[in-house]
Amino acid sequence: MKIKESLYNVCLEIVNERHTKIQERFSEIQEAMLSETKSSAGDKHETGRAMLQLEREKIGNQLAEIQKVKETLYKIDSKWEATQGCLGSIVYTSQANYFIAVSVGKLIVNNDTFYAIATNTPIGKLLLGKKVGDEVTFRDQSFVIQKIF
Repeated sequence: MKIKESLYNVCLEIVNERHTKIQERFSEIQEAMLSETKSSAGDKHETGRAMLQLEREKIGNQLAEIQKVKETLYKIDSKWEATQGCLGSIVYTSQANYFIAVSVGKLIVNNDTFYAIATNTPIGKLLLGKKVGDEVTFRDQSFVIQKIF
């Protein structure tokens, strides 16, 4: 399926961009911590250093999260056709089209709009295991699954 490969590649590109930005920020903080020199205002130095350490920890957590997202994406076989909502499936509904993979938002591929969602999102959980013809209700709106692959 060309469309699935395209959606997969767009998701991978977005996730890789996010990963690169987080890594760059981590490197900046590391550099700032190394260049931080002891000044005559000792308390100010310690506060600045503590703030950098907190920021480094936060960025480290973001790096770990984005790595988990990449691992999820790597589990998808873009050539496999699904018969029900699952990781890697494309679900066409009467309301919107979904690519169940990772949460990267709205994607436009071949002039069609898709929402890349993770399996642990509210709509992702609703679509898991569903088949063509099933009706799903989300936020007081019902829609029917028209096609899955």
